[in-house]
Amino acid sequence: MSSAVKLIRSTRLTKAVDYAYAAEVDAPARSLWLAGACPLDEEGRTVAVGDYEAQAHQVMRNLITVLEDSGAALTDIARTTVYVASGDQADLVKVWNVYRSYMGEHDAPSTLLGVSVLGYDDQLVEVEAVAVLPERA
Repeated sequence: MSSAVKLIRSTRLTKAVDYAYAAEVDAPARSLWLAGACPLDEEGRTVAVGDYEAQAHQVMRNLITVLEDSGAALTDIARTTVYVASGDQADLVKVWNVYRSYMGEHDAPSTLLGVSVLGYDDQLVEVEAVAVLPERA
């Protein structure tokens, strides 16, 4: 699968971050706007109550499923926002490390946020994404 996304890394900004600073999309392309992936199982129950890392794994598996259903992959992601229901930076880092383990070398631009609450009971993690795919032939 060929990605329409080219990640941009500035040589004039710090290299101490583990994500690209921007993503360029070659036109023509198709945009895929994903709802926030949540730590829900197939029955709609929040998994791993109280466990940031386990919820992050479920979120990423769910995100991959939606991408695959759309003919896309993690490498088609142009940007993400990672939400963590915590005011403790250590919890954000735990979630970020899980997120990065799935993204591998595709270090798409991302924002990591600590928030007070998320939409589902016992939900600690959510990841929303924008993906870009080559235009259909």
